[in-house]
Amino acid sequence: MRTTEPAATGPTGARPTAPDTTASGPTASDTTASGPTAPGPAPAALPVRRTCPFDPPPEYRRLREEDPVSRLAFPDGGTGRLLTRHEDVRALLADDRFSADRLHASSPVRTVRPPADPASRAGVFIGMDPPEHTRYRRILTRYFTVRRMRALAPAVERIVEDHLDAMERTGPPVDLVRAFALPVPSLVICELLGVPYEDRARFQAWSAALLRVGGEEAGTYAAMEALRRYMLDLVAAKRDRPDDALLSALLHRDEPEAALSDEEVAGVGRLLLIAGHETTANMLALGTYALLRHPDQLRLLREHPDRVGRAVEELLRHLSIVQFGTVRVAREDVEFAGHRIRAGETVVASLAAANRDPAHFPDPDRLDLTREPSQHVAFGHGVHQCLGQQLARVEMETAFPALFRRFPTLRLAVPPEQLRMRDDMVVYGVHELPVAWEV
Repeated sequence: MRTTEPAATGPTGARPTAPDTTASGPTASDTTASGPTAPGPAPAALPVRRTCPFDPPPEYRRLREEDPVSRLAFPDGGTGRLLTRHEDVRALLADDRFSADRLHASSPVRTVRPPADPASRAGVFIGMDPPEHTRYRRILTRYFTVRRMRALAPAVERIVEDHLDAMERTGPPVDLVRAFALPVPSLVICELLGVPYEDRARFQAWSAALLRVGGEEAGTYAAMEALRRYMLDLVAAKRDRPDDALLSALLHRDEPEAALSDEEVAGVGRLLLIAGHETTANMLALGTYALLRHPDQLRLLREHPDRVGRAVEELLRHLSIVQFGTVRVAREDVEFAGHRIRAGETVVASLAAANRDPAHFPDPDRLDLTREPSQHVAFGHGVHQCLGQQLARVEMETAFPALFRRFPTLRLAVPPEQLRMRDDMVVYGVHELPVAWEV
């Protein structure tokens, strides 16, 4: 469960965030640590053109080999850096000289910036730095431990089996996204948070608008505000009539020093709601598609369902669905990977490129469910590593074996070239996945 909501949050920690000074044209980052250099290649836009639905754009391979800290041009006119090596991406995400506050960052794929209103950014901890980020993580981590998430496995199994039953009753063909991949994690996160599942059409539409690239800014802001208002109303209702789910637990804490306002709980809630269904849903759908197109790997999963944990880690590495990378902003002038990066400059860490780095992953472009887990960055790295990753693992480790056990003859119901890939979304995947099976 990767947190991907585009809204960012407030002040950023012990060292003040540098002003947003990422102007276009030459910058101090056009020097190496040893001094000025001759002008390099002109900044280029983020690579987005794929030649295979399961692989990142091939341009990343060239950049990783020839220019792993390449100059990047942003849609808002600014310039920054793009990291494509595994070691550099991990180093950046663990480096507190770089801020996660997106209020001062350029986006590699859109011109829309997060709102500056502190109320709308309260609780959305993905865009905070320590100590604000540390406060939220300390409060929330207890609810997402490995033990707690494993304790949810029976409930996840029930939800998975219920949806497989419904697929079987309906009969083929079905759209796996609508029948299985999307409703399973949506129902799980709704039950965990205490969000009415009957409202799923609304919050799924809002999250789709927030994660779409190339849409009108007015639509993005309207969806952001609608979701904020929805969650505020829900939190107010739970303040008066608490239940045993997470939102109520956050509202009615016993520690006064860790009390959260309604705005903060609403911000946490909308962040977890979007991340909790969007990322896992797309991993389930895209992962199924990838396995159907790699029958040797699917056979391994069917023959050794006890090894599903390793299989899930490999699918996470191979597919890397947070496709446009993770953004950071230099708090100060920084010497990083042989380059000087100026205070206020945006740096994009490509998770997809890092997860295909041959210096870290032998034969990285091959899907290999027997691969030894080795520090993939699909869930990020450092203090911002995905809070809900253990929940996502439980869902995928339950759903993949159950799906292929129930439907051993599962196959695509349309030619692969007819599938619409989510090239237009922050979270990659497939818009629909029509499947069929022998009855």
